[in-house]
Amino acid sequence: MMEVSDHAGMEKTYRLVLSRSDTALVAWSDPEELETVKRNFLVKKLGLTEADGLDAGIEAVGAKLKGVNRKSRLTVYYLLAEHFGKLGQFK
Repeated sequence: MMEVSDHAGMEKTYRLVLSRSDTALVAWSDPEELETVKRNFLVKKLGLTEADGLDAGIEAVGAKLKGVNRKSRLTVYYLLAEHFGKLGQFK
């Protein structure tokens, strides 16, 4: 279940990114974009490593969002943080 405080914390953290039309959405079909999500969000922001199963986490979130054509960066980041048990970083 989505916690409002977690969502609000993430929204505050990524306000600038979300305000730009070219970065507010994740281009899920672009492998370079997914690498950027992995490197900048999962590794740098959440402090995860490949040993944490980053690709499996990305695939799990992709499965949850299957059928959603315009994947919001905030939603993707929230689901990834939830998947890896890191939502507490955004309170």
